[in-house]
Parts: sequence; structure tokens; C-alpha cells
Amino acid sequence: MSDRVVLHVKGRVLVGPEEVRDELWVVGGRITYRRPADTRDVRTVEGWALPGLVDAHCHVGLDQHGAVDEATSEKQALTDRDAGTLLVRDAGSPADTRWIDDREDLPKIIRAGRHIARTRRYIRNFAHEIEPDDLVAYVADEAVRGDGWVKLVGDWLDRESGDLGACWPRGAVEAAIAEAHRLGARVTAHCFAEDSLRDLVEAGIDCIEHATGLTDETIPLFAERGVAIVPTLVNIATFPQLAVGGEKKFPRWSDRMRGLYERRYDTVRSAYDAGIPVYVGTDAGGSLPHGLVAAEVAELMKAGIPAVEALSATTWGARSWLGRPGLEEGAAADLVVYEADPRADVRVLGAPRRVILRGRVLG
Repeated sequence: MSDRVVLHVKGRVLVGPEEVRDELWVVGGRITYRRPADTRDVRTVEGWALPGLVDAHCHVGLDQHGAVDEATSEKQALTDRDAGTLLVRDAGSPADTRWIDDREDLPKIIRAGRHIARTRRYIRNFAHEIEPDDLVAYVADEAVRGDGWVKLVGDWLDRESGDLGACWPRGAVEAAIAEAHRLGARVTAHCFAEDSLRDLVEAGIDCIEHATGLTDETIPLFAERGVAIVPTLVNIATFPQLAVGGEKKFPRWSDRMRGLYERRYDTVRSAYDAGIPVYVGTDAGGSLPHGLVAAEVAELMKAGIPAVEALSATTWGARSWLGRPGLEEGAAADLVVYEADPRADVRVLGAPRRVILRGRVLG
């Protein structure tokens, strides 16, 4: 679509959970709610419009073996885009995907740099694998390389104990998080188990990925500190399969993974009820395919989060948390149009009628 063509989106525009307008216009790739003076060359799109969806835990440029080539990264990004995901927080990737920023047809990416893990305590080829004395220096490097986020691996299988265990001493994470904040970056961490959470939160971390180990003791701490969680329930659904694979060698770990899986919905609902911010993330790009945002919203609802709040976790709320605009006057026109009201039935998220990225109607 030429930049000279004015786009008219009409029907119901969901500017916020309760703020609904009848129409918006796109002029020069930007949103306006004022009718343009010249509307001779207009394309009209009708339906229910939402801000472009957010996947707040995704990995573009990564598969189960490590970094992938640009062609594979492109396919991953296109799959997300076609599912309506127009903003990705890339929660760790060893691949350089900066070239995506020059593509007008691909989602916008907020990068957390490369994972930072303890030596031999994460998936091979994914992370910088280091010891605690080097943590501050590596966090500083990734804070500069990323887009305002750094990703730690907070816990993982400890082969000596045969169970999940925290990766970092308290002093190391305190110093590392302080350095990231000094450099203007927020910090998130992969955490499955219970015992890594208190140290990370009290050290000032901003977000926890997965957060399956939340308990009645740590939930109030998260709520008090305003630490967000991204549960990635579509990934947690793989825990039983992982447990079977590790049964013979690490039976304690397998039992732990099953227990975390079995209480996953209760954990997320308890976090939400306590006022902990919850956002949508799929963990796509490791072993999971891309394009799963609609499925993750449905999972949040299974956990007991109301439909509008689950929707906000991938739209209005998520964009505000990440510091990116939604359907605001003058914002880049990144939106998705659906046949029906997604607040009434979130299943419509799985079938976008139109995807509009930077003011261009795609597909």
C-alpha cells in the first residue's frame, strides 16, 4: 500500500479495555483520530481493532540447537507477525537479529541480549556460561548491547544434587542487577524452582520468566516490589514430557518438574489475585514454534485470569509495561483487526482478519 493512500479503520477500535472508538485513520503510517482533509484515495478496513499483540517472552534467531541463520529467523518473525504479534520482547538469543530493524514488514523487537548462565547450567549453545565473579561484567555488556533488558538464568538442573538449584550467590546478583540499573536496563531471569526467587527479588530484579516456583511466602514479596511475571504456560505444558526424559538419571528433578506443572494454574491465579503484573509470553524459538500468543492468552484464562485482563497482558498493559505505544494519536499504526470482539471471545485472536504494520495492510 502506498504511503499516499489513507487507511480508514472502522467498526470498533479498542483503544483500551473500556475506551472504544468507532474509527481511526492512518496517514503516512501514523494513527490519527481526526478525519484527513484529503480522503480521495482511501482504503477501508472494517472489524474490531486491537493494538498489535505482544509476545513478552520469545526468541527470534534461536532453535533447540542454538543460533539459526537469517532465513530461519525471518520465518520465525513472519510467523509471529501473521499471528498478530507485532511487538516481541526477545528474552535471550545468541543470534544477531539487528537486521530485522531495517525491515518494514517484520515485527519490532526489544532485545535482552544473550542469556547469561552459570557454567554447564543451561541449554548448550544458548548462553554465555560464566562464573559469579564475571557476572557484573557480562551483565554490563548485555545491558549495552540490548534494548533495555538483560536476561539471567536464575536456576537450572544441578547435576550434583540431581534437582533444580539456584545458579548465583546473593551478592553476585545484587551487584549485577545494580549495574544493569545504573546502565538503564531492566533485568529478568529464567526461574522454575522456588529457592532462587527471594534472592533475585530482594536484589531488585524487574521480572521473572516462568515463575512456576512462586509460593505463599514469595507471592507477597513480588506484589510488594511490583515484580512482573511472564508465566509462559504453553511452555510449562511440556514439563511432563521433560520429566519422563529425565526420570532415570535425575528422578528428583523429574518429580519437581511434575509438581510445578500440576500446580501451574493455581500459581498463576494466586499471583494475579495478589496484584502481581502478569504478561503474555510463549517461549517460542527454543523447542516451541512461533505464533502461539492466542494459545497463551487462552492458558491465562484457564488459570482464572478474566478475559479482559488476559487480553491486556498481550495488548494495552503489555505495551505500557514495555514502554511502547498502543493506538494513540500519532503512534505508528501497528494494529490487528478481527471479525468479532476479542473481549467477548478471546479465541478470535487466533484468526486475524487483517494485520496492519507501520500503516501497511499485510497479507
